[in-house]
Amino acid sequence: MRTFIASAKSADSRWHVIDAQGQVLGRVSTLASKLLQGKHKAIYTPFIDTGDHVVVINAATVKLTGRKEEQKMYRRHSGYEGGLREERASVVRKRQPIRLVEEAVRGMLPKSKLGDAMYRKLKVYAGPDHPHAAQQPSKLEVA
Repeated sequence: MRTFIASAKSADSRWHVIDAQGQVLGRVSTLASKLLQGKHKAIYTPFIDTGDHVVVINAATVKLTGRKEEQKMYRRHSGYEGGLREERASVVRKRQPIRLVEEAVRGMLPKSKLGDAMYRKLKVYAGPDHPHAAQQPSKLEVA
């Protein structure tokens, strides 16, 4: 008996919508990363992109538990000496609310070309509207 290995052609990609309105950031991010990696499918293969497309709406209203709003730091570096920039989560939420969800999900994906391909299938929107209605996405509830 041979071991089944999925191919990129055999993996059909579906679209899912996650409403982050009032949901905890970590729970939304873990659900999105599992869907992007394809771990919810029986044909999951670690070295082939079998994941689905994920649309996250209402990202501006996602909740952070505890004191993370004031204490959590987002860092980025320009590449130059002394080019480290740090911002608190409350500042990031005001300036770029979708970045909270994007960075949380990106941190849960593989750090490789395959992870980059999975990340490109994530679409995050601050409000309730998204332009992906033609793909007929299914709505998912966060547990």
